[in-house]
Amino acid sequence: MTTDARSWLDRATVDDAVFELRPDYRALLVLAEGLVPGPSDDTSEKILAAAEEQARASLGATPPEEHPHVASWRDAFRAFGAKPQRTRTSVEALLRRVAEGLPRVDRLTDVYNAVSVAHAVPLGGEDVDHYEGPLRLVRATGDESFEITKAGEPAVEHPNAGEVVWRDDLGVTCRRWNWRQCVRTRLTGATTRAVFIVDALAPMTDDDLHATGAALVEALTATSPDVRTATRLVGR
Repeated sequence: MTTDARSWLDRATVDDAVFELRPDYRALLVLAEGLVPGPSDDTSEKILAAAEEQARASLGATPPEEHPHVASWRDAFRAFGAKPQRTRTSVEALLRRVAEGLPRVDRLTDVYNAVSVAHAVPLGGEDVDHYEGPLRLVRATGDESFEITKAGEPAVEHPNAGEVVWRDDLGVTCRRWNWRQCVRTRLTGATTRAVFIVDALAPMTDDDLHATGAALVEALTATSPDVRTATRLVGR
């Protein structure tokens, strides 16, 4: 990745084929530098616990799949051939675990999971120092590589043709829009620069999307006081 973070962020694109599938799609990209990685701690625990309570109160007795934004994402997954009962969006997968408590992973992952469930929006984080070339959202040809771990060993899968994927010059970084991240760009204990992708469809408004981004920046600042952030909204 270029050392000029702002330039890298400005080069991110969403392909027209994705907008043809869902004209209402928008991505809010939040690039953060100066992050302090590490295991879950008191600060990340407070942020995540508060978000769990907020999500429980917001959902009440409503099943996660019936939340308007989650339902919209289920429709989007069906549009490119994914079955949402088997392949859940990242936010639905998290919301289904809120009642019993979300896993505590590490301070950076805990923070973005907290914002995701509190605002009912798919949100992922990637280590920008492991990217080659710009970040872009496309419909896959099916030939792209997707690096995973299988039975504890490195392995490579390939997306389905037509699947919506995030990718860079080396391959797919996240399959099925926001379903599963690759090994290469995932956050680790050494991550100090990350891009966070907030995915939105109607009925989520731009104001709600920007509020989610502001909440993410606030949470990142709580865990990394010297963090520097830049944001960019990508839409049709």
